[in-house]
Amino acid sequence: KDVFVILDSLNYIKGFRYELYCISKHMKTTHCIVQCDTPPDTARSWNIARKVEEQYTTEVFDGLLMRFEAPDSRNRWDSPLIVLYPNDPLPDDGIIDVLIHRKPPPPNQSTQTQPLSSVDFLHELDRQTQMIIIKILELQKQGLLTGKSAIPGTAERLTIHSDVTMAELRRLRHQFITYTKMHPFEGVEKISTLFVQYLNNSL
Repeated sequence: KDVFVILDSLNYIKGFRYELYCISKHMKTTHCIVQCDTPPDTARSWNIARKVEEQYTTEVFDGLLMRFEAPDSRNRWDSPLIVLYPNDPLPDDGIIDVLIHRKPPPPNQSTQTQPLSSVDFLHELDRQTQMIIIKILELQKQGLLTGKSAIPGTAERLTIHSDVTMAELRRLRHQFITYTKMHPFEGVEKISTLFVQYLNNSL
């Protein structure tokens, strides 16, 4: 209750911010996002002003801009959201109020730590997530990612409707499996539903 953790990171992928949100729920603690909202031209000039060996290359810089997924306070994992612009003073009182006086989000089934039921759980975790990835790629190949796609094994609908690469799906699957091994839950029948929810929140 008296320790503050500051994660000073790019955090530009919403799936990673969602993971941090789940961790805070698991730990039953508050959290907030502080976004340093710097205009691209300003950031580019700051980058050019750095020592050559410390600069991002143009390719890397443009890639970061292209992949940046801005926080949205309407998303529960991006809320509370405090946005700062260059030269804005740090709102210490506002941050402290959010972290100390707000109630932490209640943990749910997907963030509660429970013992693994059996080796079968790990097998099902691997099998079900792999089958969902295969199904998404099939739907994508057929042009059937409608934003309400049915996925076998769950009533949860896949809400993504734009193409996603196999590499991205594999990365998210790996993240989900790693997190689930660290914070397992009872019931293999929940795996597909929770994985689809994770994909919907991350893509």
